Amino acid sequence: MVQKNTLVKNRAGLHARPAALIVQTASQFDSSVFIEMGTEKINAKSIMGILTMGAGYDTEVVITAEGPDEQGALDALLALFESRFEED
Repeated sequence: MVQKNTLVKNRAGLHARPAALIVQTASQFDSSVFIEMGTEKINAKSIMGILTMGAGYDTEVVITAEGPDEQGALDALLALFESRFEED
């Protein structure tokens, strides 16, 4: 299992477009991938889960991956967050 803390850096937070990008990216991997915010732990392959999480700008989240390609999954999701989902 690998995990890393990161911030939601795009001004609009995790709305529909970033959520779709997260799900699309996480679904490319066999590993289980989760995003945690506070006490909530959401499956990163669930668009409804990500949307209902309501993570806004500058919110800290923890990305966790566990499985055969866990490091690749973590790196790919961190790259999305770092790029601000190519919005800003």
